[in-house]
Amino acid sequence: MLFHTWTFAAFFLIVYAVYLPTRGTRFCVYWLWAASYVFYGWWNWSYLALIVYSTLIDFFCVRRMAAGGRRRLWLVISLVANLGLLGFFKYSTFLVKNVNRALALAGVTGGLPLPQEILPEGWQFVLPVGISFFVFQSLSYTIDFYRGNVPCEPSFIRYTTFVSFFPQLVAGPIERAKNLLGQLYGRREITGRHIADGMSLFLVGFFKKVAIADYLASYVDQVYAVPQLYNGAALAMATFAFAWQIYCDFSGYTDMARGIARAMGFNLMLNFNNPYLASGLGEFWQRWHISLSTWFRDYVYIPLGGNRGGPWRTYANMFVTMMISAVWHGAAWTFIFWGLLHGVGRLLTRRLEESSVYKERVPRFARQMLVFAFVCVTWVFFRATSLHDALTVLARMVTTPLTDPQFPLMGYALCLGLWGYEFAFESRLRPLLESGVVRLLTALGMIIYLAVFTSSRSQAFIYFQF
Repeated sequence: MLFHTWTFAAFFLIVYAVYLPTRGTRFCVYWLWAASYVFYGWWNWSYLALIVYSTLIDFFCVRRMAAGGRRRLWLVISLVANLGLLGFFKYSTFLVKNVNRALALAGVTGGLPLPQEILPEGWQFVLPVGISFFVFQSLSYTIDFYRGNVPCEPSFIRYTTFVSFFPQLVAGPIERAKNLLGQLYGRREITGRHIADGMSLFLVGFFKKVAIADYLASYVDQVYAVPQLYNGAALAMATFAFAWQIYCDFSGYTDMARGIARAMGFNLMLNFNNPYLASGLGEFWQRWHISLSTWFRDYVYIPLGGNRGGPWRTYANMFVTMMISAVWHGAAWTFIFWGLLHGVGRLLTRRLEESSVYKERVPRFARQMLVFAFVCVTWVFFRATSLHDALTVLARMVTTPLTDPQFPLMGYALCLGLWGYEFAFESRLRPLLESGVVRLLTALGMIIYLAVFTSSRSQAFIYFQF
């Protein structure tokens, strides 16, 4: 069920109509739980079993920890069960194909069967929507309880509602029990300000997704489908457009999710903070997909040792964390190379970005453009369907003529307009942009644009595949 469809509008109106008068009652949690399961099951009811599996494992493991004894054992069981589930659906096909390729090169006949080849007749092996998000959210509860950061949740329904909360279920932000689970207790206050802020956030996210991301997708998909047919300018513009497509697509989902939750009296964490204004790669990852970056910081980087073992150990921990993050995004060599570039880039620039000389001598705008250029180059590997295509794009960017890329002027206007707004938002103009009059005029402008220029064709969110 997509946020930007009439189906979701009808679903939310029904959910909200029952939610408002019942919030604060025991029935409300059951209602949110049922609504969340309907929302997820809309794609494929059979995959609800995966949420039930993950939540049952973690709920039971934490209860056993709370009962005392063998706490580490129950933590390991939770880790193996959750990561095993994730590994089977996301990585088993990739691993089997690469093992079989290695066996073939070694002259070994036959090979391992693919997962889809061993399923019963009539079954389909597909990646469940948002599996990485709800698995990480559930797993964080177990780890936080083991560390003593959260109490044991006595209600299974309340816990599974936390894991499956429909606004952020399939594409984040990845919430922690310390923030979201506690909000499921008591009666949530809902004022006119909550509803207005929620509608405003939802409209911004809707505009980013429908007016910008989906519009840019048509050009990006056309060029990246056959990159060998396009010259350097077209490939550069398609890469530039993809940078804004994926940002508006993903942050648009987050804005809509936060807006829906806000109108219901919930506060979800900020997941994007104008990442293309970052003046360093470290800052970029503090602004991009914040819930995932902090998840890997807290549950991977710090347990590895963080920055406690000297500079070389710190660099190693940073690189390992970045590579794990890359693999989280997908089982493909393109994602691995994307993570490799970011990992190496982060290691090479860390000291430079911390240098006072660099900050004082190089204007901030120049540093921002350097970071944006690097991020765009790495997006080539993220978007390309194969390493061969990615290398083709990069090679043709610098070896073919720079002729008219036939990039629509509206695309320029949308990208540069959003970029300019973000620059202004982080300047002295921010109070003006936050004023009621400007917010109202901006909202009216977005509504008029959506009504006049956008089509009814909708696309799934990019991060649903992760």
